[in-house]
Amino acid sequence: MDVAQQFFNIDVMVRVLPIVLRGLWMTLLICAAVVPLGLFGGLLIAISMQTRWRGPRLALAICIDFFRALPPLFLLIFLYAGLPFIGIHLSPFACVCLAFFLNTSAYYGEVYRAGFESVGAGQWEAARSTGLTGLQAIAYVVLPQAVRNVLPDLISNTVEVVKLTSLASVVALPELLYSADMARAATYNSSPMILAAAIYLFLLWPAVRLISRLEHRIAQ
Repeated sequence: MDVAQQFFNIDVMVRVLPIVLRGLWMTLLICAAVVPLGLFGGLLIAISMQTRWRGPRLALAICIDFFRALPPLFLLIFLYAGLPFIGIHLSPFACVCLAFFLNTSAYYGEVYRAGFESVGAGQWEAARSTGLTGLQAIAYVVLPQAVRNVLPDLISNTVEVVKLTSLASVVALPELLYSADMARAATYNSSPMILAAAIYLFLLWPAVRLISRLEHRIAQ
């Protein structure tokens, strides 16, 4: 078997490019929804964890551990195939957004929490001594420092979220991987999968390099 013809067939790649690009558009659309949702949900969780009341902190910690422990694939299948049994029907896109929101918010929340803990207690006290409320102290003083300290982790987590969007194919949402696989089945050739891999690499490699540079800068 000719490996070049089976995996690196330029003619096949050109022929299926419109299909793959439509899948790329859907992937970008999913990312545009789930990444901000996860960042915002994680920030709310981290801020809520700053409460002095033990009960709410314990409840949040249990929720975080629960959604971090559950595979996102399970959440996706449960929302798409399980909820209809009780009369709740969500679109594939809504299922992906909700499943990723529950999963990624828990991870982003832990990253933000680590960032808050990296800011010295003196910063909190100094902010409060100027008359700022607790939320104002977080927004204007603590949060900017916390995000800077954990920026590599936030970007790394975002890269993982982008890669997880390939799970949307489970609910037949035509994202990049799903579209490439359909093109592979139609052409009896694996070149569309290589094309999809190249697009993923093109999208994510700069972010991976940025993470390395940030980690090196913080280490120095």
